Amino acid sequence: MGGTKTIAMIPVKKLFVGMTAMVLLAGLVVGGFTPGTSDASSHREAPLVAADPQVDATDLYAFVSPDDPEMLTIISNWIPFQEPAGGPNFYPWGTGVNYDVNIDNDGDARADVVYRWKFKNHYRNKDTFLYNTGQVTSLDDMDLNFYQTYDLLKVRNGKSTVVVDDAIAAPSFVGDASMPDYAALEADAIEAFGMGNRTIAGQSEDPFFLDLRVFDLLYGADLSEAGDDTLAGFNVNYLALQVDKDEVAAAGNAADNPVVGIWTTASRRTKTVTKNGRIQRRGEFVQVSRLGMPLVNEVVIPLRDKDRFNASEPKDDVQFLDYVTQPELPTLIEAIYGIPAPATPRNDLVAVFLTGVEGLNQIPGGQPSEQLRLNLSIAPCEQGSCAEYSEFGVIGGDNAGFPNGRRLADDIIDIALRVVEGALVGQDTMLSDGVQVNDAPFRDSFPYVGLPFSGSDTDPHTP
Repeated sequence: MGGTKTIAMIPVKKLFVGMTAMVLLAGLVVGGFTPGTSDASSHREAPLVAADPQVDATDLYAFVSPDDPEMLTIISNWIPFQEPAGGPNFYPWGTGVNYDVNIDNDGDARADVVYRWKFKNHYRNKDTFLYNTGQVTSLDDMDLNFYQTYDLLKVRNGKSTVVVDDAIAAPSFVGDASMPDYAALEADAIEAFGMGNRTIAGQSEDPFFLDLRVFDLLYGADLSEAGDDTLAGFNVNYLALQVDKDEVAAAGNAADNPVVGIWTTASRRTKTVTKNGRIQRRGEFVQVSRLGMPLVNEVVIPLRDKDRFNASEPKDDVQFLDYVTQPELPTLIEAIYGIPAPATPRNDLVAVFLTGVEGLNQIPGGQPSEQLRLNLSIAPCEQGSCAEYSEFGVIGGDNAGFPNGRRLADDIIDIALRVVEGALVGQDTMLSDGVQVNDAPFRDSFPYVGLPFSGSDTDPHTP
């Protein structure tokens, strides 16, 4: 593996992210004025996935592993707004679903490497309604009445290989009496494969943090409604993957080909339920969910095309170009708040969604497409580990953060609020949604996300 490359900050890069933030915040304001199903980050963002939460991807994170810089970590979150005590079925993964992490390593907007999780349901006793019939102290405990197993496949150049076979997923955290040592259950669910690679399918607290009252006329129309982490106390399901950087890089060489684009998809067959309650699946797998950069489907794609975007592929993203170059949202911001809307066509925004930032995370000559892009050669930078660390990522002088991938602690919403109010032209109002950190601590090692909230917690939504 090659050494790290230092890339200097330049004003153009700041302008890039600033325009990103302007568009994103504009979209959030629209969310307050128009009816719809959108939520941030990707929680219930489109009509079809809002009605099908098992395939609703909420967030995607990708970063060079801070405790092992030779490794890439990707975390995808699914099934939003999980009330910890929401039994008796709690929050299983969908069966008959392909949960994919797609990686483009040559800039052609097509997946060169795909990691795919496929789940199966298992019941030890169907004559009870209980998720567990006693205290669960291990993943193979007979008292864990319902459990799920999965296969992890790696698809490269059309060839599929099973890299993890019949692994047990960590269960939902039913409660302290049922699962007195949930951390041990989760640790036991981590599966090693290949040369130092790891994966886990489990449940965590929702790592995204923000005040969702942004939809109430932008925090009460006068910023009086701020400071409450709306996602506090809710859990999500997560798939975490840690692999050697060379395994995903073009030609197997991350030193020479450090930039990758990443997005998640979920696909399923047509599902029918017979009169006796049996589920049948027929036909080809159809993509029903897609997620790369945070907030794109929510605040850039209009309602009529949200489901279409979820079913689309990055190679076809030219069909959404007008939403980028001729956005309605900045015009609305100007009408409401008096912030002048930039002139159209907004060619500056093409880099925001479609190409990556030149000199940072762009593959020269790559086909424009919406992906979360990460430069694997940039060393990780975590709070307390380097002087450049900033939760504002690139606009804060920290090239290891968003939009160069996305770390768990990157403050996406505050970036948007401060930049849209003039931070890049000397008018930094220091606006914030009042939520600077997550409600639960992240961990320093794989899988990094926080443990889920317990179903026995009487008030998980109050820190």
